[in-house]
Amino acid sequence: MSSISFSTAAVIPAQARPATRLRLTARGRGVLLALASLPLAAGIAFAALSGGSAAASGADTAVAAVETVTVMPGDTLWSIATAVAPNSDPRDVIGEISRMNLLRSGGLQVGQELAIPAEYTN
Repeated sequence: MSSISFSTAAVIPAQARPATRLRLTARGRGVLLALASLPLAAGIAFAALSGGSAAASGADTAVAAVETVTVMPGDTLWSIATAVAPNSDPRDVIGEISRMNLLRSGGLQVGQELAIPAEYTN
């Protein structure tokens, strides 16, 4: 009589392979850069083509009259704000004057021309 025995097959564990790194060639980097810059280029082109249409459409645009004040020796933004708009909060007036004249600090130069917002002119 013959006997048959069942045994498990030899299992050889797979070796862990290191993960391959993604390598971009010079051409691949160029393609990636071109694809990434397409939305930016499209946005710039759209802004350039449609940016001036509102002002050039022929609609009547009202030009706000702007009063200017010349800074004299000893003048401060606070003194100018209280002289221009005595019934308004000087902090609000200073903020508007600073925004309109692109002032980053409170420093003024003697002889400097400051534009005063139309809402505070007489």
